[in-house]
Amino acid sequence: MSSEAQLPRIEAIVIGASAGGVEALLTILGPLRAGFVLPIVVVLHLPDERRSHLAEVFERRVAMPVLEAHDKTPIEAGTLYFAGPGYHLSVEQDRSFSLSLEDRVHYSRPAIDYLFASAADVFGPALAAVLLTGANRDGAAGMAHVQQRGGLTIVQDPQDAQVATMPLAALATHQPDHILPISGIGRLLVELERIAC
Repeated sequence: MSSEAQLPRIEAIVIGASAGGVEALLTILGPLRAGFVLPIVVVLHLPDERRSHLAEVFERRVAMPVLEAHDKTPIEAGTLYFAGPGYHLSVEQDRSFSLSLEDRVHYSRPAIDYLFASAADVFGPALAAVLLTGANRDGAAGMAHVQQRGGLTIVQDPQDAQVATMPLAALATHQPDHILPISGIGRLLVELERIAC
């Protein structure tokens, strides 16, 4: 792991996960302190139900405010956002969200690639992207795009992932800045936030 001096100043964190993702996210986000300043935006593959209960589940388990991302909502510091079911979530240049019904990517809507690529175009080197456990290839292209824009890329160690397909797909397309077990990812986010403060 690189020394603290080499860690960039991050303004936003995006996280993608699929199968096994709820447990992984709770492990990472549960310990974050109240007052964590960075916004965190999550795409977790969901069944196409009319509504998701993710925000309620995480609200009880994390110290930061938790919201489902809505169209035109500005991204606020220190808030955890979840993509809702049935819509792609992207970040606009004015740092607000937009929702779209464009075609599924890797059978998914919301798709991780969609969020990662749009956030990379807006935040550039000030973005950290985290790809966790999952059973398809979504997120690999998005991670490569984040890297091209100078952002920090973090992939869960496939050996640590409940389902390794997604991390392995990302590792097949680019060499991330960090390959870490879930506990290491949580610690890295704390370091990134400390530097940002």
